[in-house]
Amino acid sequence: MCLNPDGYLSAGEIPLPRLYISMAAIFFAAAVVWTYTLYSVFKIHWLMAALAYTKAVSLLFHSINYHFINSEGHPIEGWAVMYYITHLLKGALLFITLALIGTGFAFVKYILSDKEKKIFMIVIPLQVLANVSYIIIEETEEGASEYTLWREILFLVDLICCGAVLFPVVWSIRHLQEASNTDGKAAMNLEKLKLFRHYYVMIVCYIYFTRIIAILLELTVPFQWQWCQEFLVEVSTLIFFVLTGFKFRPASNNPYLQLPQDEEDLEMDEVITESGVLEGIHKVKKTSNGRERQREVAL
Repeated sequence: MCLNPDGYLSAGEIPLPRLYISMAAIFFAAAVVWTYTLYSVFKIHWLMAALAYTKAVSLLFHSINYHFINSEGHPIEGWAVMYYITHLLKGALLFITLALIGTGFAFVKYILSDKEKKIFMIVIPLQVLANVSYIIIEETEEGASEYTLWREILFLVDLICCGAVLFPVVWSIRHLQEASNTDGKAAMNLEKLKLFRHYYVMIVCYIYFTRIIAILLELTVPFQWQWCQEFLVEVSTLIFFVLTGFKFRPASNNPYLQLPQDEEDLEMDEVITESGVLEGIHKVKKTSNGRERQREVAL
């Protein structure tokens, strides 16, 4: 590797250490803010927090790795290994979190269907393959014959993973559309449906900017502006994380956290009763003095 006036990195890579350390600080600050807002939450909210912290640590190690490449002309093995480990964890956490949110797990239901489990059986091994491909690319010179092969494998596998996480969102949208017409709680389900549609658009935009636009930018900008591709990817990821956190934040007005009202429960009881399913069944209710009061279901 040749030594330039500012170090061993090329003109397009010199800003990368500062870019990565700056984005690491921003992601860490966002993770702290997110953690501070976690009250009355589902477990997936903590998974989202873990993803944000892992992303920040990954960027930190990435910055340190590039710093030593720039100053020493080669990566320090320990820092490189730490970066690869956190990068692998970040990738796995990202797609697991996206798929879990897309299925409505913990928000709408607590059990995954068989077809949703198959998505995870596909995405997780593919993410391992994608990260292995990324590590090989990072450790291989661009002129080597295997470099192009592994780069194409990475691109293909990454797109498959991105497409796979869209399926649970589509299934959830379809389920909410059907539920809004049948379960008597149309208003709440329509709010959730609107939320999932926004989430679908967000994922598509995230994939478009971080995969398609980033590659086009790499192919079109002058070599000294190659760092702009990484800047676009990191800023797009930050915006996507912030919007996802905002949409699915633990708040009293979030459609996911709204409990059914008594009137709605009563309406559902009446609908079921009229169908004859609960004919002859009594409903037991506790009074304020602790005694049990029996009420006949209206027939």
